[in-house]
Amino acid sequence: MKFTDLLWAEALPVFEKIQLHPFNQELREGTLPLEKFKFYIYQDSLYLADFARALAVAGTKAGNSHELLDFLHFAQNAILVERALHLGYFKEYVIDYQSGKAPGCFAYTNYLMAMSAFESYEVTVAALLPCFWIYKQIGDYIYANQTTPNPYQNWIDAYAGEDFAHSVQKALAICDHLADNASETTRARMMEAYVTASRLEYVFWDSAYRLEQWAI
Repeated sequence: MKFTDLLWAEALPVFEKIQLHPFNQELREGTLPLEKFKFYIYQDSLYLADFARALAVAGTKAGNSHELLDFLHFAQNAILVERALHLGYFKEYVIDYQSGKAPGCFAYTNYLMAMSAFESYEVTVAALLPCFWIYKQIGDYIYANQTTPNPYQNWIDAYAGEDFAHSVQKALAICDHLADNASETTRARMMEAYVTASRLEYVFWDSAYRLEQWAI
């Protein structure tokens, strides 16, 4: 069994809660209130900027040039998606928020930045993996079960696309390779990082659905 299979099994209850979350169910049905989608898109643009930084830092820890280039490519793609959000959704939905990161986004991005700065390459890769893998699985699920026509079709198509699938498979292969050569202690830390980041994926979607604001 691959290490990533063990990761998936360990965090499966979290994924199932993400899949059944009202945000994703209403997105699938096309009934998600526009204000919640706009909140999500704005927070996602802030998230992607820091995700790209974490990916780039992870790449500098790679043991070979191939994985360095892979992570720099991942980082570039995250930046390009962030720009596309601004050029596309920000114009289409007239998004001009100035509120900054909501608590959920703040917690997630700071966790990933801390992992990339202070943890080993192996643990960092595991922490970054849920954003690839869970997004792909949710995108595929919504694409296969969506109500059409759907006002959020462009988002659905982006995360169910082949280009994104290729990046996900590459990230999974890197994680498996690292785990195969890691100590049991490191593998345990990789598992912990993956599960924590998966929980933060849930927090991010829940934050958007609740239009989360700082308490003070």
